[in-house]
Amino acid sequence: MIRPATSQDASAVAPLLVLAMGHIAGIFAKSDQYEDAVPFFEAFFERDDNQYSYVHTMVYEENNTVLGSVTGYDGARLAELRQPVLDRLRESDPDFTPGDETEAGEFYMDCVNVRTDHQGNGIGKKLILAFCEKARQLGFKRVGLIVDKVNPDAKKLYEKLRFYVAGEKDFLGHRYFHMVREVQ
Repeated sequence: MIRPATSQDASAVAPLLVLAMGHIAGIFAKSDQYEDAVPFFEAFFERDDNQYSYVHTMVYEENNTVLGSVTGYDGARLAELRQPVLDRLRESDPDFTPGDETEAGEFYMDCVNVRTDHQGNGIGKKLILAFCEKARQLGFKRVGLIVDKVNPDAKKLYEKLRFYVAGEKDFLGHRYFHMVREVQ
């Protein structure tokens, strides 16, 4: 079952956010151990004022257990939704300034992932398609995301789901494909 997340899902979703973000989670935690970022993401997930909030997340649940999640929002709101996160990160690094990974006019899929012990069962695909349907219902014409150029398997998955490369973006030390899917 796919449902809107609640703040009580923080302990299940934060590790999924870290898994989805990889090296970016490490940057946020200032650690080579990405899991060190779990408390950071739990704290922001429980709030309603930022890009990693439960209000921007849907979860896939079986037997009262969260197995996957997708988090995203209106790309035009990136600066507003990112600000609380930036404020926190700039406490220790006043010059921290990531590039913009999304843009106005798209419903941006920031993070999607499935617990490692449940990958390969179609849960990620279901979450992505539910996210695209949500975008359509909200009146968006396209869904956007970025995929690391060093992750060709992810790119292939998105292409199978009718995403196409619309350009490239530099973001936090990596080069990404900016992919979009028309949903109207």
